[in-house]
Amino acid sequence: MFGTDGIRGRAYRDVTPEMAARIGAAVVATFGCERVVVGHDPRASAGDLVQGLLRGLSGTRVDLLGMAPTPAVAFFSARDGVPGIVVSASHNPYRDNGVKIFGPGGRKLSDGEQEAVAAGLQSAAETPGSPAAAADAGGRLQTYLDAVASTVEPGAFTGLRLVVDGANGATSELAPALLGRLGAAVRTVACEPNGRNINDGCGAASPSLISAETGPGEIGLAFDGDGDRVVAYDRGLIDGDRIIALCGTDRHERARLAGSTVVVTVMSNLGLHRAMAEAGIEVVTVPVGDRHVLSALEAGGWELGGEQSGHVVFRDLATTGDGLLTAVQLLDVAVRRGARLGDLAAEAMTRHPQVLRNVSVGGDAAGVLTAVEPAVERAREALGETGRVLVRCSGTEPLIRVMVEATDEAEATAVAEGLAAEVERSSA
Repeated sequence: MFGTDGIRGRAYRDVTPEMAARIGAAVVATFGCERVVVGHDPRASAGDLVQGLLRGLSGTRVDLLGMAPTPAVAFFSARDGVPGIVVSASHNPYRDNGVKIFGPGGRKLSDGEQEAVAAGLQSAAETPGSPAAAADAGGRLQTYLDAVASTVEPGAFTGLRLVVDGANGATSELAPALLGRLGAAVRTVACEPNGRNINDGCGAASPSLISAETGPGEIGLAFDGDGDRVVAYDRGLIDGDRIIALCGTDRHERARLAGSTVVVTVMSNLGLHRAMAEAGIEVVTVPVGDRHVLSALEAGGWELGGEQSGHVVFRDLATTGDGLLTAVQLLDVAVRRGARLGDLAAEAMTRHPQVLRNVSVGGDAAGVLTAVEPAVERAREALGETGRVLVRCSGTEPLIRVMVEATDEAEATAVAEGLAAEVERSSA
């Protein structure tokens, strides 16, 4: 039921208002809460799903943030010690929607909490009671922006020229406003959400738009639909790996990287691992999903980690990945060092050619993985220590993801396409 980032599927088919009502009731039963904070991205289905949640949250007080980035909901969940719920399908197309849940304290649910919510969801009535009393809390978003702004000096970005791609999502108004407040000259693209254009050829999952729109002397920032990830562009793409490499090295050199360690997922590029080793920074690798990153950070007492997708966690500053906070931290490195961001990012790591292929599957995806394992092992043996192969089920979509790294891009492409064809044959 829970993927790598909450519950997600086709709106009105897989994720319905009735399901939302049961989720709300399960959250109340699991945490025994009297108050909950709720936000959503601008998808057309958000209003109906929020109304379903309110039925399930009957008997509680709901602070309704309205259209708000996922990390803003986590911020208030952490500050107020109450559960937080976000109606969003993140980087998925507008037809999809989902529900993300934060426990009191602003953290993604643990395995035990997920199991408790899932069990409660199955047993809850479809319409537990009259809707919860919802208070309009949209005005509180300024407090979240104040907190992000406080992590750098006032006017820190004076003189910077930025292009912001809001993915027609939850950060479309907030990101340009905050970056302008910090002194930058901001130009926007894909910051006009209409309920159906979220992530449509834009945002962090489609960086070709920000690369095309960013002109000489500008820095591009592309957020995803719910604002928990960001990638940058400055004469080249600056993905989550480069952000972690640059911010990690900067913190390490200032003796501000706890444990001289960063946490990444299995998708991170081999070049990041080698760059961190050269810098004297340890790398801990975990499964895909920001909650795995955060769990490892907390267990080790470390502070920086994330995913290649641009989902980066600064644990000393936030309880979850925050695209706007990440953008602010990244730009601050360039400003303090007095250098061009693109040059700093290129120096931070050398990216090894990495080829990704997504293959749609139906039915038993785990069985398909088992069937292609011999082919995967042959590919690993052929690449040896000069490359890497990862084949896994997506945690958010009905896909099997094939990732191949090699010192030569043509070789990586050939291996990835061969394995993708094996997946297609096995799933037919």
